[in-house]
Amino acid sequence: MTTRAICLGAAMLCLSTSALAGEAEQAFSSELYQCAAYYDIGSQMVAAMNAPQMASVGDRLKNSAQQATELAGKYDTQEAVTQGIEQAKEQMMAATAGQGMGGLMKQYKDSCQQILANPEQRLNYWIMAKM
Repeated sequence: MTTRAICLGAAMLCLSTSALAGEAEQAFSSELYQCAAYYDIGSQMVAAMNAPQMASVGDRLKNSAQQATELAGKYDTQEAVTQGIEQAKEQMMAATAGQGMGGLMKQYKDSCQQILANPEQRLNYWIMAKM
């Protein structure tokens, strides 16, 4: 095997590894968009209740939305993050058809809590899944 062949092989490996990382980050970002949308919708619904006893819940949801948004910003442009979250919100609102948070909670509550509690673990999952 020539030196040129080894260098070419190494370059191809680096490119494919980079592509896999990009795909993993894209999948991870997509989940973060969904989580940010879920938490933002939840905080808006709590705020609309105008119930002072729920203020702390609304604040936690708003903080979680911000955390997911900031984390997504590490892997994508601000424009892409904003657009991704807005698209996720539209899809969620259409899916709930005005029936509240019950369906969204079933789908996103546990997974979003896990993602925000240990984002590196979830990113590593996507890296392995995209290999």
